[in-house]
Amino acid sequence: MTVNSDAARVAVLVAEGLEEIEGLTVVDLLFRAGIPCDTVSITKELTVTSSHKVTIVCDRSIADDDFDFAAYSLVVLPGGVPGTPNLAACKPLAAELRCRFDEGLPVAAICAAPTILAELGLLEGRHATCYPDRLPVLQEHGAIIDAGSVVVDGNLTTSQGMGTAIDFGLSLIAQIKGQEEAGRISRAIVYTE
Repeated sequence: MTVNSDAARVAVLVAEGLEEIEGLTVVDLLFRAGIPCDTVSITKELTVTSSHKVTIVCDRSIADDDFDFAAYSLVVLPGGVPGTPNLAACKPLAAELRCRFDEGLPVAAICAAPTILAELGLLEGRHATCYPDRLPVLQEHGAIIDAGSVVVDGNLTTSQGMGTAIDFGLSLIAQIKGQEEAGRISRAIVYTE
């Protein structure tokens, strides 16, 4: 995935019941790297409760009159249950994901969220990973399963789950600002693999 770092702005889509670590780790790491990032609610409500009852107040809502997916160079889908089914049920998001794949624009998904892409028919012939017990969904829809904690295939980045959230966020930083910046952030947070 190639993202113009000067124009990079990331949308982390937030649905009721998301896995908060998978969403907020990305937000935190991108912030540390100086990459603008908005948490975006998929409903008109800015306050969203995670699967573990953590309340998140989002920056934006897709229901805002001035909201435009085109303002974002990258869209990130956190997993969680019922967060993933809630994201999957969001029609404007599904339409945007189809557009992004048609245009080769970057999309990233972690944990169960890659199943959304699979069920939309967007992963056929693409290398991907997800939460291990959800891998059959990817396989049923033609994805090429990769065992890596983070898998990058062109405009697509996928990751396995909460335990790989730091790797996922660092990969996004590397894709936007380069490996040197990802390494700097890794050292700054005392992250050792």
